Formats: sequence, structure tokens, C-alpha cells
Amino acid sequence: MNFKTAPIAMTDLETTGDIFSVHEILEIGLVVFDPQSFEILDTLNIQVKPVRIENAVPAALEYNGYKPENWHSALSLQDAMIQYAAKTQKCIFCSYSVSFDWGFINEAFHTTGILNPMSTRENHDRLDVLSLAWAKGLKNSPSFSLKSACEMFGVPPEPEPHSALNGALTAYELFKKVSI
Repeated sequence: MNFKTAPIAMTDLETTGDIFSVHEILEIGLVVFDPQSFEILDTLNIQVKPVRIENAVPAALEYNGYKPENWHSALSLQDAMIQYAAKTQKCIFCSYSVSFDWGFINEAFHTTGILNPMSTRENHDRLDVLSLAWAKGLKNSPSFSLKSACEMFGVPPEPEPHSALNGALTAYELFKKVSI
């Protein structure tokens, strides 16, 4: 695998809380792009049907806009991870907050028994946009949120309504600014 040319899988998740062994993924947003040209190669936006909604943090559900009636066509975690794995073959995992998103993605692969194509002997690297932004000046900001980073680096804020794909696209735009 050539890491200089491997596509980057910018991932954003919406979840029922912040503990990956307790809470669940509600939505997966993905933007796969070429690291040299920044050309978007593929996208994915999947709603995931929660099975332990009783463990959800109410504030997380409100922030993510979760309403059961809007999740009727949501996929099972198994089906969602099959689609995500297919689109992330030979990609390098990246997100705005890699420790958060990677914990949930890795747990989802483990739970479903699907091989994680971004956690192999040849490919175990991760890119963290927050760390890149921090090194370029975000460390002086009172907040390390994606919104604050976008304001600092002149990236338009995430469009409404909030969604995982919108978050991934916004993180992708920020990555372009802070990685050059």
C-alpha cells in the first residue's frame, strides 16, 4: 500500500452518546478523496437503526436530530458496516476527532465480525484533523470544536440540518486548509 497515494476516508459519526462500548452509531458520513488532488472519489451517508436506544444520552439524540419516525429505513449495523467497509478498502481512516470516531468504527467492525480494511498489518495509520488544526493555531482557541476550527481557518460552517455526511464534508474542507 502506498500511503502517499492511498485514498483518505474522512468519516463523521453521529452517536447516541460518547462511550463506544455503551452507545451506538446512529449515522455514518463518509467522504473518500484523493490525498494529492483532493478530488472526492466517493461518499456515503447511512442511518443506522439503534438496538439499545435506552442507553442513549438525551442531549445526544437531540443534537443528532434522532426521531424514531425518521429512522424507519435505517440499516442494521451489520448492513451499514458492510457498505462502509466496501467503500474504505485501501483507505486511510481520517476524522475531525479520530479518537472518538475510530473508537466507534472499530467497535462496530468488531461487533459485526466484519474485517476492518483500515486496521490491518499494512494499514493501521489514522489522520486526525483536530491535531492538524491544533498545530496550525487552534491551540490558542477557547474551543477545539469543528465549528471553532472552521471559523479560525475560513471554512464555511457545517450546513443545516446537522448530519454525518455534512460533518464529513465540512471536516474534508477543513483538512484541505490545514494539511497544506
